Amino acid sequence: MIDSHVSTHDAAPDDRNDDILIYVDGQIVHRDEAKVSVYDSGFLLGDGIWEGLRLYDGNIPFLDAHLDRLYEASLYLELDIGKTRAELTQAIWDTLNANGMTTDVHIRLMVTRGRKRKPFQHPHLSIYGPTIVIIAEHSKPDESVIERGISLFTVPHHRGLPLTQDAKLNSHSKLNCIIALNHAVRAGADEALMLDPFGFVNTTNACNFFIVRKGEVWTSTGDYCMNGVTRAKVIEICRENDIPVFERNFSLVDTYGADEAFLTGTFGAQTPVFEIDGRVIGSGEAGSVFHRIRSLYKSAAFGVG
Repeated sequence: MIDSHVSTHDAAPDDRNDDILIYVDGQIVHRDEAKVSVYDSGFLLGDGIWEGLRLYDGNIPFLDAHLDRLYEASLYLELDIGKTRAELTQAIWDTLNANGMTTDVHIRLMVTRGRKRKPFQHPHLSIYGPTIVIIAEHSKPDESVIERGISLFTVPHHRGLPLTQDAKLNSHSKLNCIIALNHAVRAGADEALMLDPFGFVNTTNACNFFIVRKGEVWTSTGDYCMNGVTRAKVIEICRENDIPVFERNFSLVDTYGADEAFLTGTFGAQTPVFEIDGRVIGSGEAGSVFHRIRSLYKSAAFGVG
């Protein structure tokens, strides 16, 4: 069995994070002073959206794609961010510069509907404007996860139909994913593998999911999964480099018989999956297709081979 307690967000502790400065509604303050109201829509109701970003060698890879997703979600939610893309980008860089950060940083950009007049759900009660918080932490992905791999457990909690809560919304309402993760952890796995409403393999609680069969890369149709920026870049990289890639329905039968499996996400980029539901996938190690995609992605995102 694979060691438990591995995560796609594993990173070495960094004491510098004890004194980071955080952006809160136009002010950059010490983390101990970074606070939002108990009346905030995000705290009360999970009424907010967010993006995870990385800083590497002075560059934020795919920033435009992340902002596209953020502003598209705000349009759907009728949540006025209150800043232009240029102003929000400047706020991110102001936060990074205040901390003297240049590389190996994870950035959490959060926007809620803001402080409410009363603690009820009606959006019209949020009369004070949006709350914007930017947390930038020194955080370098743990490369040893490539050798250790991730284990998954298929849970009964599925990714729902868009008419309930569209998974494409990167919202603060993550309870369905947290319940799924708890279920998987109790089963001894690292993350939860979640199916779509029709029983096809979809995604994990935190990342998008891919398998490799006979040199072909498969991922879900995208109808019920997170609108992952890294997912889209992996698909694009495959198409540009003659790696057969398919967005399609596939089942656990296809998954258990895969030669390779891996996850994608902003922080970990690509993380290999070695075990699902107690079954070893392929040879139980990161495969050749995974390593090729990871190398191509590093070149595209970070300018390194």
